[in-house]
Amino acid sequence: MAQQENPLDRERFSCSICLDPLRDPVTTVCGHSYCLSCINTHWDKEGERGSYSCPQCRQTFTPRPVLGKSTMLADLVEELKKTGLRAAPADHCYAGPEDVACDVCTGRKLKALKSCLVCLSSYCEKHLQPHLQSAPFKKHKLVEPSEKLQENICSRHNEVMKIFCRTDQQCICYLCSMDDHKDHDTVSAAAERTERQRELGLRRQTIQQRVQDTEKDVKMLQQEEVAVNGSADKAVEDSEEIFTEMIRLLKKISSDVKQQIRSQQEAEVSRVRERQERLEQEITELKRKDHELKQLSDTEDHNQFLHNYPSLSPLSESTHSSSIRIRPLRFFEHVTAAVSQVRGRLQDILSETETKILQIVPRVDVLLPQPEPRTRADFLKYSQEITLDPNTAHINHLLSDGNRKVTFMRKEQSYSNHPDRFTVWRQVLSRESLTGRCYWELEVGVEALGGVGVAVTYKNISRAGECSFGFNDKSWMLFCHGNSYSFYYNNIWTPVSGPRSSRVRVYLDHSAGVLSFYRVSDTMTLLHRVQTTFTQPLYAGVQVSNAGDTAEFCKLK
Repeated sequence: MAQQENPLDRERFSCSICLDPLRDPVTTVCGHSYCLSCINTHWDKEGERGSYSCPQCRQTFTPRPVLGKSTMLADLVEELKKTGLRAAPADHCYAGPEDVACDVCTGRKLKALKSCLVCLSSYCEKHLQPHLQSAPFKKHKLVEPSEKLQENICSRHNEVMKIFCRTDQQCICYLCSMDDHKDHDTVSAAAERTERQRELGLRRQTIQQRVQDTEKDVKMLQQEEVAVNGSADKAVEDSEEIFTEMIRLLKKISSDVKQQIRSQQEAEVSRVRERQERLEQEITELKRKDHELKQLSDTEDHNQFLHNYPSLSPLSESTHSSSIRIRPLRFFEHVTAAVSQVRGRLQDILSETETKILQIVPRVDVLLPQPEPRTRADFLKYSQEITLDPNTAHINHLLSDGNRKVTFMRKEQSYSNHPDRFTVWRQVLSRESLTGRCYWELEVGVEALGGVGVAVTYKNISRAGECSFGFNDKSWMLFCHGNSYSFYYNNIWTPVSGPRSSRVRVYLDHSAGVLSFYRVSDTMTLLHRVQTTFTQPLYAGVQVSNAGDTAEFCKLK
């Protein structure tokens, strides 16, 4: 017959910390035994206080005791294991400092499995059985073990509080409802719980919906971060490539000029007069070349610059003459001056371009659109210098003042054929594309019967046929005529109130889809605002259709 397990042996030879049979047993000075690892872990936690205690009797030790393995106890535990010592069953899980203890157990208490709201007591698995098996107890309310059961007892009447007073917003007992809370609005605690539970459910739904919405926003911001990083990396890569190409072109020009000078030097060294004639021809050639370079340098459109650059005419070859005496003159000083002049102009262009680029970069909007500026000083933070593109100008348009001003002329201008040119409507577009937040002002000069259209448009608007600004879904136009304004979009006319002034300002927030027109006089008054979604970069446009009418983009300070 198998030897019966002795409960006394289990308790005596078990570690009171881990409740398992002793492993590498050690005994403290006070006579209590523990697993070596358990007591060391316990004392490691107490080390910060500088004193060490026995988990059972709380006797303290200073300094920390040096423990040695109890060989006799270890041998005894091993022997008992062979004869039937096993780990304590589930009903021998003793309550620790953080556990709820069984109220029925005597001596060393076991952990409670449930608490009863009727009995106001907690029970281990063994002492819980009557509540699970006996009919009278089955109606009791069992909950997870709780140390706060006494909070359900009325401190005044020592009765269970099963009623909730809505007037005073507190739980009360039956006697309280007959006394201090008489005539108050009272219901059972269960009924109030049901109502509060419903409210709690609604609040949880609201919170969960907000969590879902916020998670979506977080996901969108994460995607926005990826997009911003990708766009910035691409912009840096493209910019570096463009600047590298510009440097290569400058180096090539430098090499070509150097080679040409050396060639000239070798060819003309024997004849002074021939060299002088060649220098005069070379000066003429260089001036013509410089004029071409200036025109190309003024081109702000990088693509147009690179497109026209290969078509520059080459320098003419030198001719030779005889019977020329050599004279000690500085033959190539004009070449140096021309190159120096190009350098100065290039420095100005690069400085202006850098300033413009650095102004554009802060306009990149990632999150919610910013409020529209209120004062002119606020608007000027987003000022955009605009010039007109001669390749888009109607043949009756004269561009002047650095292509910032357009005037309607009865005489046709000598423009070359270009696919971007408007051929029917007297219109012209800006060179610059408009994204982010931009602000500009336009000085409008209108004759008695004339009118000027101030517009923004996508670049792919038709150049022939019915392509008037505002008469399609690709452009928006404020038309200034006589003493009044009109607004046009997609062939829909909208009258705009307010006396006309000679200057109109335009504010564009591309990402927010806001386009606003203001009248500028002593004060600035909103004329018309558009709220839409822009799907492409925009270009400023001007429509000037009557002789003498003008429009000029102002230089803003």
